[in-house]
Amino acid sequence: MALSEPSEAVPEELSPLSQQREQERTPSGGAELRRGPEQGGRRAEPGRQLRVLLTPLSVAGRRMPQKRLLGAYDDVEGEAAGKRLRAEPPGTPPGSPPGPAPATAASPHGSGSDGGWDAESDSSDGGGEAQDGYSQLSAYERKRLKNITENAKFFAALKLHESAARLQKIATRRQSNVTKRPKPKKAEEETVRRRSMRLQRVEPSVLEVPTQPEAEEEYPQVPAGPLPMVPENQVENSKLTEELLATWMKISETKPNDTEKHMCDMKRYQNSLNSMVLSEDNVRKVVQNRVCSVAIHPSESLVFVAAGDKYGQIGLWNVDCKGEEGAHVFTPHNYSVNCMHFSPSNPAHLLSLSHDVLRCGDVTRAIFDEICRSEEDLSSFDFLEDNASTAIVGYWNGSVAVVDRRTPGTSLELSANIGFKITRTVHVHPVNKQYFVAAGSVDVRIYDVRYLKSDGNKPVSTLNGHTKSVASAYFSPVTGNRVVTVCADDKLRVYDTSSLSSTIAVLSTVRHNNNTGRWLTRFRAIWDPKQEDCFVVGSMARPRQIEVYQDTGKLLHSFYNIDCLGSVCSINVVHPSKNILVGGNSSGRLHVFKEQ
Repeated sequence: MALSEPSEAVPEELSPLSQQREQERTPSGGAELRRGPEQGGRRAEPGRQLRVLLTPLSVAGRRMPQKRLLGAYDDVEGEAAGKRLRAEPPGTPPGSPPGPAPATAASPHGSGSDGGWDAESDSSDGGGEAQDGYSQLSAYERKRLKNITENAKFFAALKLHESAARLQKIATRRQSNVTKRPKPKKAEEETVRRRSMRLQRVEPSVLEVPTQPEAEEEYPQVPAGPLPMVPENQVENSKLTEELLATWMKISETKPNDTEKHMCDMKRYQNSLNSMVLSEDNVRKVVQNRVCSVAIHPSESLVFVAAGDKYGQIGLWNVDCKGEEGAHVFTPHNYSVNCMHFSPSNPAHLLSLSHDVLRCGDVTRAIFDEICRSEEDLSSFDFLEDNASTAIVGYWNGSVAVVDRRTPGTSLELSANIGFKITRTVHVHPVNKQYFVAAGSVDVRIYDVRYLKSDGNKPVSTLNGHTKSVASAYFSPVTGNRVVTVCADDKLRVYDTSSLSSTIAVLSTVRHNNNTGRWLTRFRAIWDPKQEDCFVVGSMARPRQIEVYQDTGKLLHSFYNIDCLGSVCSINVVHPSKNILVGGNSSGRLHVFKEQ
């Protein structure tokens, strides 16, 4: 018989193999390694290869992968024998005819192609019979493989990959059809965004000169030459303005008593400071913008104050007049009014200095006349004589000039380079009028006006010790034996100038916060005209106050009022004969402390 030939070719060791398959059907589903003749002590016949079948072990808590090493017989006889072995169900004796594999509990359909996994799908014979996989697996493994197959068929029926590809194609088409919205074009005249000089990495400007375009936009340009003394609100309050100017003229005709200046004892002086208070009636907005200079009329009959602001306005205020007619504003300048003084010989004259011109407000003629006009920026001035006929003028570029009011025209008498980068303030010695002190960037020097020349000027004395820019330097009012300076290194310094040697040492130093910033006018320490050894200076302390120091550095008094004074008063002035103190802030307000 043809079927008997393959059975005779099967070795005798196949009978134990059938027993081994029966042992594989244990309840635990375990499987053992089937050993070929080459491992059992006998060698396989030449030309034959045996297959080693590895089935997974059931381990609690996880599933082991199934590995099978499938071999094929090279010759036809071995191949036929192998096929017969795969077709024989477990328990079939050798030499029995092949038959279909019986259905098991794990295969309710009786076919390995429905719920099982074809163990021979990757063999060389193209898949063979699918029943071989069920004959070697436990019930648990057959159930598991069936579930895997059914799940795969279910997901294949859903056609998820096709749907995903279709959606991706639709999304790509929509994205390609979207047109980007063009960016709006910037307007040609778009305003430039303000950025600080620190963010722009630009060094701060040394000159404290306001930009001209800003002033031009704020106010119309003031023409050169004499200007009529007409206030801003002339149409509405022309009569009240006439009354104000008439009051100024009246108090200027009465000369103050020539009382000899002297110093009183410190206790009496402190009592006079304590008697000066600030009331709500003595606070008034006199100019529109930041106060840059203040002058007080020397009259003893009433309190008459002038204030100059950042944009060229001058406000006149009769403090004793409580109504609206007490204050009026004039505009004789284009730029900030840096310095103002009532003439010591004729208080009907108010001299004011801006960056381009020095004017004299003459109430007797009701005009603002020009004294000196310059293309260079002016910073400050002071009178060289008691009759106020000549004056020394400082420039922002560091030079100084001499002006004679008796000379026709607006030209200078002399311009001198004193070696400064900046000249912020100039002040004349109260006794020896030929000397004046100039304060610059880090320099404070005393010069003799008689020896000034266009270049190569040497100072009489140098006041050393300043490490940063100096805001002001003033002689003491009676003898001139002291000079007080305000420096950006947060110090107030007092120098002994009783003898003008080449180098003058510091007499006393006061730690003081002078960091006013760019929105406040820098502090200027000024002497009290009635007290030789005491000076007044603004303060950054809270509550806002004005401080009085002795030349030794001792703080004598602080003027403050929580209800009426809530800002920094950078510019201050003291009445020459009465206990009156006036302070100006950065919003154009004046605060008057006086005796009740």
